[in-house]
Amino acid sequence: MRTDVDQEAGSGATASAATPEFPDPRSAACPFGVSPDMQALSGLGPLTRVRSWGDSTPWVVTSHAEQRTLLADRRLSADFSHPGFPSPVDPRKVRKGGGGMSFVGMDDPEHARLRRMVSGAFTVKRIEALRPVVQRMTDDFIDAMLEGPRPADLVEALALPIPSLVISEMLGVPYEDHQFFQTNSKAIVSATAGAEARGKAHAALTEYLDTLLGKKIAEPGDDLLSTLGERVENGEITRGDATAMGVLLLLGGHETTANMISLGTLLLLEHPRQLATVRDTQDPEVVAGAVEELLRYLSIVHLGRRRTALEDIEIAGRTIRAGEGVILLSELANRDPRAFPDPDTFDITRNARPHLAFGAGTHHCVGQPLARMELQVIYPTLFRRIPTLRSAIDVEQVPFKHDAVIYGIHELPVTW
Repeated sequence: MRTDVDQEAGSGATASAATPEFPDPRSAACPFGVSPDMQALSGLGPLTRVRSWGDSTPWVVTSHAEQRTLLADRRLSADFSHPGFPSPVDPRKVRKGGGGMSFVGMDDPEHARLRRMVSGAFTVKRIEALRPVVQRMTDDFIDAMLEGPRPADLVEALALPIPSLVISEMLGVPYEDHQFFQTNSKAIVSATAGAEARGKAHAALTEYLDTLLGKKIAEPGDDLLSTLGERVENGEITRGDATAMGVLLLLGGHETTANMISLGTLLLLEHPRQLATVRDTQDPEVVAGAVEELLRYLSIVHLGRRRTALEDIEIAGRTIRAGEGVILLSELANRDPRAFPDPDTFDITRNARPHLAFGAGTHHCVGQPLARMELQVIYPTLFRRIPTLRSAIDVEQVPFKHDAVIYGIHELPVTW
């Protein structure tokens, strides 16, 4: 895959016809690991050019150290509307400021201003106060699963409803509408749905949250949407931005965690000794460490964290020119042997905390304390409550989400 252009030091050089295509992160042959093509990208060095989305030739950053450095570099912009932004959607058609995805598509100071409006709800202290609530929810859903037919679909019975219910209650979204927002969320993160289908799903979710926000403004409650509604009334934020924040939190609050629950459960079932450690330990630090290793090893966010250079940036002997696109691939950073010895081995005893599953820098995931807590509750509870839990199908038969930008499992039949 290496080309003459790839080998040039200091490369503001243009990509050649031999520039590697940006490959799929996963393949059927390695459902828990990165594909051979992705591994080959790492072999080309910390930064390399790729060909992606037509004539686009962004930089791909594969290494852990360079990713941490660049994610903290304010010369990289998260604004989707820059002409060089590496995206399958024409940046000229994207609204400046994130295309409806709120502060994730903004730069400071506006990014920081809007983010602060919701970040207080996700502090470690506040999330820890929710731990008993999540524990009760988990036990209730496991009770229902045990009373139902076998095999049961772990995705529908446990993995999807728990994070959906938690984020619904935090936001003030009626959980009885979960089928609607789960269906549209699935379309938004689909890698195979067309732009029109994704746009319709995003518009439907936006309209739903806007209507609900209006009700919260008229009759506020003790929830995040009501807090955002107060800020709209006070003139601190537009109604459109408040709605976009609601969409972002609802989507991010259940889709990623749901996939981690099901995919992590299957991975642990494939490693019974490590599963037994998670099940039997009374030490919360052991469980927390296992969750970090699951996050590192699985790295479920695909297509990378994408940026545009605002200025020339010298890094790792290369020059990223102003206006060029950059894709930072956490699934490769999390398999970097310089950061994680023997990275392709799943080992819950390692220190996996430096992983980049939640990003880094000013744009690190605002909801990571919630995701961590939910996973720390659900994995050990599931295996303690159902010690004979097993997959009802072979791994080769599991329908993995190769068709989504958030990796996971469509359904996981389990029995006991």
